Order: sequence, then structure tokens, then C-alpha cells
Amino acid sequence: NSTVCFIQENNAGAASTALMAHLAPKAKVLRDGKWKEEDAAILVPGDVISVKLGDIVPADARLLEGDPLTIDQSALTGESLTISKGPGDCVYSGSTCKRGEIQAVVIATGVHTFLGRAVHLVDTTNHVGHFQKILTAVGKYCICSIALGLILEIIVMYAVQHREYRTGLDNLLVPLIGGVPIALPTVLSVIMAIGSQQLSLQGVITKRMTAIVHMAGMDVLCCDKTGTLTLNKLTVDKNLIEIFAKGVDVDTVVLMAARASQLENLDVIDAAVVGMLADPKKVFHLFDFSSLSGDQLAIAKETGRRLGMGTNMYPSSALLGQDRDDSIVALPVDELIEKADGFAGVFP
Repeated sequence: NSTVCFIQENNAGAASTALMAHLAPKAKVLRDGKWKEEDAAILVPGDVISVKLGDIVPADARLLEGDPLTIDQSALTGESLTISKGPGDCVYSGSTCKRGEIQAVVIATGVHTFLGRAVHLVDTTNHVGHFQKILTAVGKYCICSIALGLILEIIVMYAVQHREYRTGLDNLLVPLIGGVPIALPTVLSVIMAIGSQQLSLQGVITKRMTAIVHMAGMDVLCCDKTGTLTLNKLTVDKNLIEIFAKGVDVDTVVLMAARASQLENLDVIDAAVVGMLADPKKVFHLFDFSSLSGDQLAIAKETGRRLGMGTNMYPSSALLGQDRDDSIVALPVDELIEKADGFAGVFP
């Protein structure tokens, strides 16, 4: 049993390790007077690294002299809006550079980074999971059953049947050994290890095999949209563009919208519009226009439709009893949450 359990867990761990190695970030670091691309795992405080557009910051670092960067910290804070970082400011591991290029000196790596400390707090939690509670309950039940059975057997054998001490002792060992579920931990470990291997083939890293049981027992999973359900990246769907003027096609509308964009600002909406063109060289600046903020409820419904989550969306203010339509006006909050596929907007 121990051998089978070890082999399965080792295979699952190897699969997760291989996947993590494949996804390991790289860093452009200055070593021996030359720029080299190295694994982010070998960085140490004091290294000078280069951060440019599209890079994931490999460690906590302080920016050196140069132009300011535009940084996306949604992976750390959940806030989709970018922020500007200039010389002397700190950038954190796990954030993404959206504009600019600058050199920085590493000040913290691994578990000593801002992100690493948060992850370490999660890993060191002493919370007892549902899986451990079930195993504990099974163990207590077996112990109580065996103890009760032994007491009854002792009474029957010695008080009623008057058997010899040695014969009765042999009989007592049978339920004592047979009642202990020796193979239970092995069977459960093997099942979870196989599940971990299957998940790794689909790109899922399982650091704790008990997490598989926790995920399987979920009834409702609550998560936000930006950077979680979506890629935190804007795109334009040409199939949804409606034309109201005669003699104008979709490609012409896209071209005119791209020409009205300002590439030098690297605005995410302008970049999405220009990205629709097969040949971005066609873009030249004629005039400017201001973008309108989108309808949060419409965006939520379209996101739910594309992800197959459903389109039964409500504004987040409905949780506070506001902006409710006739179909939900009388529903209590708990029933509203069960009924809805999601809520649009920031709450609270």
C-alpha cells in the first residue's frame, strides 16, 4: 500500500513540477557586464533587470533612471486600471508592464516579495478542511465500534462461556485488526494522485491534493470578471458591429475608427480598435474622438453568454435593494444571489 501510494503521489508531483517549470517566468538580467535571459527563480537582491512592455515583473524591484512605466497590478490587487511608476518607485512581482522600458534593481525575491508573503500566509494556514474532517470522523467511528465490540466479546467469552485466557485473546485480535481501515488512506491518496495527473494534462497545477476534494464539493463558486473569467484584455467583435449608413461596410467603419485612435497614448480601447486591422500601417491620424463608458450590465451579460455562464445578470446595486425590476423586487438577498448568474459593477 505504501509503495503504490508513493508512486502515484510522486508521478502527480512530477507532472505538476514539469508544468510549473514550463510556465516559469524569465527575466532579462545584467550579469558580468552582459544582458542574459535567465529563469526568474535564480534572481537575487541586487541584480539589475530590464523591464519592458509585456514583461511580467519577476521580483520586487526599485526602478532606476528612465521614463515612467505603466504597470498592471490586477494580479495583486484585482484592480484592472493601470498605474504609473517612475524612477525610485517599487514594482511588485507578478505585475505586468503595459508601457515603457526601464532598468530596475531587485530588492526581494521568492517568499520575501509582496506576492510571496501573501501566498505564504495561505500555505501556512491551519484550517482543517472538509476532507480531514471526514477522515477523522471515520477514524473515530471505527475506534468506537471496535471498542464496543471488544467489550461485548470479553463479556461473552469470559463471563458467559468461561473460555481460557489465551483462546479469548486470539479471538479479540481478529476484530481489533480487521476493524482498522488500513487501506483507506492509500486508496484515497491514489485516487487524488490520479486526479492531480489528469488535471495537470489540462494545465492545472495542484499543489495540495486535498484541494481536489474541496473543489469537487463546491456548490457555488464566486469570482470576479476582470483577470479571472476574462483575460483583462479588450477585443472588438466585428460580428457585433451594426451599420446604419448606406454604402458603408464593416471594414470601412473599423478603418475610420482606427484612424481616429491615438496610438501614442497606448490607450487600451484604441489599441483594441487598431488591433482589428490586418495591416496597421493603414492607420494615420485625422481626428480625435472620446470613448464612451460601456454599459456594465450589457458587458456582464455578453461575458456570461460567451463563457456559457448564463445571462441572468443584475446590477450590483440590486444587492442593496436598489435598481430592481419587477421580477426580483420582492426577493430577499439570499434568494437573489441563488437566482442570479452574476452581478455587474463594483460592490460595495
